Parts: sequence; structure tokens; C-alpha cells
Amino acid sequence: MTILVTGATGNVGRNVVEQLENRGADVRALVRAPSKASFPAGVEVVKGDLLDVDALRSAFSGVSTLFLLNGVVADEYTQALIALNIAREAKIERIVYLSVIHSDVYVNVPHFAGKFGVERMIEQMGLNATILRPAYFMDNEITIKDVVTGYGIYPMPIGDKGLAMIDARDVGEIAAIELMRREQSATPLPLNRINLVGPDTLTGADAAAIWSDVLGRTIAFPGNDTAGFEQNLRQFMPSWMAFDMRLMAERFLSDGMLPDAGDIDRLTTLLGRPLRSYRDYVAQIAG
Repeated sequence: MTILVTGATGNVGRNVVEQLENRGADVRALVRAPSKASFPAGVEVVKGDLLDVDALRSAFSGVSTLFLLNGVVADEYTQALIALNIAREAKIERIVYLSVIHSDVYVNVPHFAGKFGVERMIEQMGLNATILRPAYFMDNEITIKDVVTGYGIYPMPIGDKGLAMIDARDVGEIAAIELMRREQSATPLPLNRINLVGPDTLTGADAAAIWSDVLGRTIAFPGNDTAGFEQNLRQFMPSWMAFDMRLMAERFLSDGMLPDAGDIDRLTTLLGRPLRSYRDYVAQIAG
């Protein structure tokens, strides 16, 4: 039987494919441009996107388990609902969906609200799924590395409530473990949710202090200017997306991204090892 991975060329998707391949799964990767995709030899690559119903029907044919990942795009919600309806039509009863932590709290943030709507569909339609809810990805720090090293500031307005940042490699491995658990079960397993968090909950000042330690010089945290953050983002992304990111940052300030009791222990047990730390991640990308 085959596990289909959507969003397979992205940060998380690539890790999911690799982890599944390591576990001996039959993997099919749905990609927009197969010529640009680079996967292990055993991975079947199919062309299509999540708004192309005919391509989805073809890609979902013969699939037993689905990993559904939607990028942050204007029609993310529609993509996810179409994909789940096609999965139901194809009688796929084993699903892992990548949502986001506090999707039910960050109600005004478009890409969070959309994911919460997808979670509601999964629940209301009685689909057998694991809903993974990751916190902020450490991997976002790659986009600010040059600012940190060049200007001596940590520019992300992440506030002082704290974010339980997680490494995308841990997300991919946990997703693969859940996909295999569902794939190998004699009967479809009931709905469950897992918060995906890192081992430390970090404020803006904490993040700047870790960068300072790793680089051996002072990195300042100038504060939480969400308006300036939006303006900076508009230089390289559409205005709607920059505004979406600003709204998210404002919820960082008011709510944080805090783990629930037992989340870290649960993930450590699931992985059979400690979660990757922010300090190690920063040392890796700064090196």
C-alpha cells in the first residue's frame, strides 16, 4: 500500500518523505514540478496541485494513507477541503494533517483560522486522522540569519510570552511515525491531536541571548514592532501574506505559543530521543 505526501518539496514534506523511505514505506510524492523534485530513488513522483481535481483523483488512486500539508497561500483552505473530499471519495481512511498549534486561539489570523476550519471538517466528517499542531518552526530563523549577523539584532517580534519553537526535522520524523502507525494498523485508528513543540519556550530576549552566546558577541532584541515587521515582509511577499504574518506576530505578543502539560514528554517518548534544541539549531546555521 502507498503513502501519499503532499507539499513534498517543502521543508517539512522533504523530511517526511525521507523518514518514510527510511522506514521502508512505499511513498508517492505530489509535486507541481517533477523535474525540480529530488527524492530518493524509490519514491514515486506524481505531478499535480491541490486545486486540480483530476490530478488529485489520479494521485490518490491506490493510496492507503495520506499526509496532507498545505502551504500558506491565499486559497489554502479551499485546497485542503478539496483534498480531503477527494480522499474521502477515494476511501482513504488513514490521514495525517499538518495544522498549527493554537489554531483555535489565533482566530483572526487567516492561515491559522483556515487550518482550524480544516480540523473541524476532519472532526465533523468523521475522518480517521492524526492532527499535528506544530508551534513556530526554528527553520524560520534562516530568513533572519543575515540580519542577526550583519546588524547585531534579533528582528522577529516574538514577544515575552514565549514560543516553544520546533525543528522541522522533528516535525517530519513525528509525522512519519504517525503515518506508519496508521498505515500498519489492522483497522483505521480514531482521531487524535498532537501538539508539536520544542524543548524550550523562548522569548525574544531569550532568542537574542542564545544568538549572542553562539556568535560570541552581543545581539540585541529591539522589541516587538509588528507594523515595521509587516513593512519589511512586504518587500518580498504579497501584502496579504505580510499582513497575515503581522497578525500572527500580534498573537505571539498576546498569547505566545506555549506547550500543554506533558507535550514534551510525549514527543520525547514518541521519538525515543530528546527534541532538537534552539541553541543547537542556531549553532548549526550560524556555523
